[in-house]
Amino acid sequence: MNTRLLSFLAAENISQSQFADSIGVARASISHILSGRNKPGFDFLEKMSAQYPNLSLEWLISGKGKMYIADDETVAVQAREIDRIVVFYTDGTFKEFKE
Repeated sequence: MNTRLLSFLAAENISQSQFADSIGVARASISHILSGRNKPGFDFLEKMSAQYPNLSLEWLISGKGKMYIADDETVAVQAREIDRIVVFYTDGTFKEFKE
């Protein structure tokens, strides 16, 4: 699985650190998975799936199929619309943008 994870990082053009930050896990845990020291747990896979919904977990886990899920299979995810955007400033204030 570690080689498939490396392939995914290369396809996404992101570093191990960027990937760890994007899914909210410790950077060391990515290093341990890629070295083969640890295997990813359910929480890791769940976070990864939430952040990268087009990634095929079947491919990641077993190597079967393609790396990415076809667009028509993720139409429910892509049909969501943005309701609002909130920007938080370092002084504790924020600004909300709605259509």
